[in-house]
Amino acid sequence: MEFAKRMSRLGTESAFEILARAQKLEREKGIEVVHLQIGEPDFDTPRYISDAAINAINEGYTHYTASAGMPEVREAISDYYAKYNGVKFDPEQVVVTPGSKEVMFSLIMMLGEAGTEIIYPNPGYPIYKSVIDFSGATAVPIPLREENEFRLDVKELKTLVTPKTKLLIINTPQNPTGGVLTKADVEQIYKLAVEHDFLVMTDEVYSRIIYDMKFESISKFDNKQERVIVLDGLSKIYAMCGWRIGWGLLPKSLAPSVARMQTNITSCATSFVQRAVIEALSGPQDDAEKMVAEFRKRRDFFVKGLNEIEGFSCIMPHGAFYVWPNTKNTGWDSRELAEYLLTELGVAGLSGTAFGSEGQGYLRFSYANSIENIEKALSRIKKSMPKLIKEPVK
Repeated sequence: MEFAKRMSRLGTESAFEILARAQKLEREKGIEVVHLQIGEPDFDTPRYISDAAINAINEGYTHYTASAGMPEVREAISDYYAKYNGVKFDPEQVVVTPGSKEVMFSLIMMLGEAGTEIIYPNPGYPIYKSVIDFSGATAVPIPLREENEFRLDVKELKTLVTPKTKLLIINTPQNPTGGVLTKADVEQIYKLAVEHDFLVMTDEVYSRIIYDMKFESISKFDNKQERVIVLDGLSKIYAMCGWRIGWGLLPKSLAPSVARMQTNITSCATSFVQRAVIEALSGPQDDAEKMVAEFRKRRDFFVKGLNEIEGFSCIMPHGAFYVWPNTKNTGWDSRELAEYLLTELGVAGLSGTAFGSEGQGYLRFSYANSIENIEKALSRIKKSMPKLIKEPVK
């Protein structure tokens, strides 16, 4: 079948491909695989949230809602963001979607077209570039470098901005590196956006999974709320990836158009899941806080272990639940090393190049797994690496 040419520009997420391959190895060859490839908490959704969804079904919340979401849900999200970030969005600026990815897709498709440019982080969440390419816009990477703790360099960003720049995408805390932007970073980025008149989409889905630092949102500087789009959702902090619920906090000029995009794509987010959002955001936060505390322990354990492996080095990530070890001194290409770890050692991680060209020489492992399994993965790698070291990658 002959597809439209734009389909050739659509990328994917390697994590799901590696998950399928790892499961096939387990099933067909009996290999015990340590799964460190997927960005999903290994905890169950808190019981009170699940009960809220079940009760909502029993109460008849099984019908369509307004495309932008139920009014009471949009209000709960508005209150939640004000509580945690000190910025109050009007509920009319909230659009509830089946995962914040839909808001991202909609905005890029609304703004991106041939002759426009969208700046995105490299390494970064691969779907950013995928959708930019799909839209027909030019994807302009802003490198995130280890010497800057994987925070973007605002001076370098300024050199990439042109009259064609429509949108900048930032992600803090960041997938895949765990880097976190500082208050000075986001303030300078905002000033640059005003100076050159482009929008900023800030992906904040990991904003509450942060260690050693305070989360700072660029939305705090957008007093007129006309330039910043916030993406957020319940997947990570409440272990609800499979529930598919998220939202965008948008300028008033954009919210109706994003809602109209949803009308054309999914109609609305699932009604009983929307009701569970209210309970998640207003209910007890003990489970979420315990999960973050456990992630911190795993992070510390993982980073220490990686730094004891020949050819590996890893700086301490400040947020999310990923480690991003530098493997340049192993002499291996990132893809080849990730493949070897999976097929020969039964350790499933991702090549850094799955997140962009700047990921060469790095791997990504998720520590959304037990310390027992992380220790097992570290032991396998540490035991094997001394005999695998090649000439360092130039």
